[in-house]
Amino acid sequence: MTNKQDFNRISPVLWELPTSFRQDMRVPVRIFASERLLEATLGDRSVVQAVNASTLPGVVGHVTVMPDVHQGYGFPIGGVAATRLSDGVISPGGIGYDINCGVRMLATSIRHEEIKPHLGDLAAALNAHCPSGVGVKGKLRLSGKQLDAVLRKGSKWTLEQGYATPEDVARTEENGSMQGADPSFLSPRAKERGRPQLGSLGAGNHFIELEIVEEIYHAEAAEAMGLQVGNVVLQIHCGSRGLGHQVCSDYVRELQGAVQRYGIQLPDRELVCAPLDSPEGKRYFGAMAAAANYAFANRQVLTHHARQAFEQALAGKVRNWDLHLVYDVAHNIGKFEEHQIDDKRVKVCVHRKGATRAFGPGFEGLPPEYRKLGQPVLVPGSMGTHSWVLLGTEQSMRQSFGSCAHGAGRVMSRSKAKRSIRGDKLFQEMQAEGIKVHAGSMPGLAEEAPQAYKDVDAVVQVVAEAGIARKVARVRPIAVIKG
Repeated sequence: MTNKQDFNRISPVLWELPTSFRQDMRVPVRIFASERLLEATLGDRSVVQAVNASTLPGVVGHVTVMPDVHQGYGFPIGGVAATRLSDGVISPGGIGYDINCGVRMLATSIRHEEIKPHLGDLAAALNAHCPSGVGVKGKLRLSGKQLDAVLRKGSKWTLEQGYATPEDVARTEENGSMQGADPSFLSPRAKERGRPQLGSLGAGNHFIELEIVEEIYHAEAAEAMGLQVGNVVLQIHCGSRGLGHQVCSDYVRELQGAVQRYGIQLPDRELVCAPLDSPEGKRYFGAMAAAANYAFANRQVLTHHARQAFEQALAGKVRNWDLHLVYDVAHNIGKFEEHQIDDKRVKVCVHRKGATRAFGPGFEGLPPEYRKLGQPVLVPGSMGTHSWVLLGTEQSMRQSFGSCAHGAGRVMSRSKAKRSIRGDKLFQEMQAEGIKVHAGSMPGLAEEAPQAYKDVDAVVQVVAEAGIARKVARVRPIAVIKG
């Protein structure tokens, strides 16, 4: 285990664990955190997991840890690591089981006072139109050929089918379609699990949330995004459902053999990996990209259903119920990118697990309205608390491989939360605060209680102070839909 004395303090919110900490480290570990958040981080194995990640073949720069970090499978959740394409590896544990778990925000011109009388009806309509829960099916019935098209094309398939607008696709990371996706690299079981679930929310920390824009910190960016104080926005947080989980499970199992074949020494078998240029590594990347495309399409189909719910609940009652996409970001993903390492441009595979891409101004992959501002970054809080809209910066490109925090970060396991918190009491407390709640179960609600998470405002303050993101807006919830 580590303690605070093991770190060198680079700035008030940046700490480094040097390679001298452990003999097998190839690069340092850097943690963005306030003193208080760092001390909280030392309570689990997340720092040890980051140190383990620093031993991977081909890892470059430093392993980056975000202030919302907590223990995960192999890699910490909130960890970022880049490996060279020439001699590096790809690790499913560095991307996560819920491949392309991510979040999107949609903005409206509806004022809070306009929606108040209809909030219950709208929350009920969203709950009805957007299926949620463990193993629940979506409304679409895909053939095997259609599923393969989703896996290859992602959001572009939803555009072809009338579930998306061109603006939706343009305002989605990677335009909602990862290159290199290959459906043939998925197992029959992964496809079997994914085929009925497109357009469904799932359970766990996934949610749909109605929110009010409470504060604006960057007027130009807020205007470009269509955000205005007092207006309603909608957030959708979900991923690749059972399909992505099965892809990760399949390749964690398959790559155990690859580690032995390529003579890779690992401090933790959960870091199982394969060389990027190996057949096994290429198969995993193709399957991971396909699962990421499924997740992009899943959030887009849910957006289509949400628009139907708004029309059903609000037509004739408010002036304009249109929902336009602000942006859609991935939280669990691997990307081939080029970054500056020791004064050289190096092609790398960036593993972001519980971390958001946060590219700065000038990035050509952004739609024109955001290019001079930087990429929108969405940081949802814990259930019933504030969420944030940020912007990526030039500093993030230099300090964190163009990455930022992705949420509040757990401080309590789901099992401990269920033992410690009564879901029915939490439900009553949220209702008393004026937040409409639709939940599949009270134990499931307790798992996601605010007490089980860090303070998202403290997390955002760290990334803003570090300069790897800029504050744009803060929003507060008025209705929550959970599986």
